[in-house]
Amino acid sequence: MKIPFNKPYLTGNEKARLDEVLVSGKFSGNGDFTKKCQALLESKYQFRKTLLTTSCTDALEIAALLVKVQPGDEVILPSYTFVSTANAFALRGAKLVFADSQPDHPNLDVAALEALITPRTRVIVPVHYGGQACDMQALMQLAQKHSLWVVEDAAQAVDSKLGEKNLGGIGHVGALSFHDTKNIIAGEGGALVINHEEFVNKAEIHWEKGTNRSAFFRGEVDKYGWVDIGSSFLPSELTAAFLLAQLEGIDQIQQLRMQAWNTYYQMLSPLNGKGLQVMPNVPHNAHMFYLVCRSLEERTELIDYLKQQGIASVFHYLSLHKSQYFADKHDGRDLPNADRFTDCLVRLPMFAELGATGAERVAGSVLDFYRTR
Repeated sequence: MKIPFNKPYLTGNEKARLDEVLVSGKFSGNGDFTKKCQALLESKYQFRKTLLTTSCTDALEIAALLVKVQPGDEVILPSYTFVSTANAFALRGAKLVFADSQPDHPNLDVAALEALITPRTRVIVPVHYGGQACDMQALMQLAQKHSLWVVEDAAQAVDSKLGEKNLGGIGHVGALSFHDTKNIIAGEGGALVINHEEFVNKAEIHWEKGTNRSAFFRGEVDKYGWVDIGSSFLPSELTAAFLLAQLEGIDQIQQLRMQAWNTYYQMLSPLNGKGLQVMPNVPHNAHMFYLVCRSLEERTELIDYLKQQGIASVFHYLSLHKSQYFADKHDGRDLPNADRFTDCLVRLPMFAELGATGAERVAGSVLDFYRTR
């Protein structure tokens, strides 16, 4: 039997929640199901305020509006990330300053950030790769020292913590993803996490197409109108209802994913060393499991070998500083760690239904590959 790279997991309550929406007759955004999802996220993760969005990309775009990025402002972000992290700020005219990854982890190297800060720097955007936290304590101290905003890209970090704080809730603003490939899904979907008092009311205005419509429906103003720029960032109630069923089942989903992750780690951690690197066993949310091979050629051979065994595995990001769009805009700095992860990192199948049995089969095939080398 073939093992796919990803398989969306259903809790069994999605249809019932969708039926409730159909009966209600309220399909557009910001209805009861939207509010229930937001309240659940806020109570479970101690977020100050959340707003559901149609994607994590949209959440990041609202964040760029909140911190008032202007043309020429500099935004520091990792090169090894998805393009949405960059697009949100490029759309505001920002100059993107790409940071290298840590030598031993795809997260940006916080220790090297201060050298990238100039008088034009306005924002730092950490990305919690694989649900593993950046060094947010050091990063927030650096941001405070230089009066910078911090926007957490926590797309992969739902239900992941740093100490007692949930990721997405540490920076001034955070962004979550509920895409089909994430732990908790809505097909397409995301959430903006607002952690700074100044942004609580402003975020809602950007979210509601630049109007104070939500305030009007709460009876806070006698009519609503256009008060700032914004866009159509709200998901439908159908999306929110599906997501609510997922959020209500998050503990079950996470337990299943952790079983698979722990099996991978127990079987594959002996590969550490000799140039190979297994995803570290530090706090995470079992979003993914990856290996870092010794070369591009080795990774290609491993992916091909697993494919022959009926197992789908994939590489991940291409360094954005070398992308077709940005290569001629980059300042020429070498980012060797980001490039190494571009060439050598491989992601193994990870989904709730994989279970320990599926993970054992995948890990066994990986070990077989290295025994033959």
